[in-house]
Amino acid sequence: MPWPAWLKRAFAVDEGPLDPTPEQVAIVDYLAREVVRRGMTVPALAFLEMTQPLNYVSAQAIRFFAPLASAVFDARTQESFAAFLEHRGSMEFLCRAIERESSRAAAASANGPPPDRDAGTASDPPSDASRSAV
Repeated sequence: MPWPAWLKRAFAVDEGPLDPTPEQVAIVDYLAREVVRRGMTVPALAFLEMTQPLNYVSAQAIRFFAPLASAVFDARTQESFAAFLEHRGSMEFLCRAIERESSRAAAASANGPPPDRDAGTASDPPSDASRSAV
């Protein structure tokens, strides 16, 4: 007995190449920069590698929590990231982006601090002396 046409591809997995949109690449690059900036490269990569088979479930979870998250995050960005996660190679793409950003940060720190980080800039936390004067 032949299989019905609708059942032949019922459990098929998208095996096509991942071709993210420029908006999705920008989101991934932002996430990678934030992960590296916060010093969470190794835990993030370990988590992403462990949950790689669940990328589609992650995309559906983003869609499920969209009404709650829309109070904090842009709905268009959420939808774009969820669509990105539905592709098979999305977690690998995200891991490579984090590794690339980590390499850039390591190379930048090897060359010394950026020139705009002078002592006493507004982005530095207040020193103990300035706190005790208050």
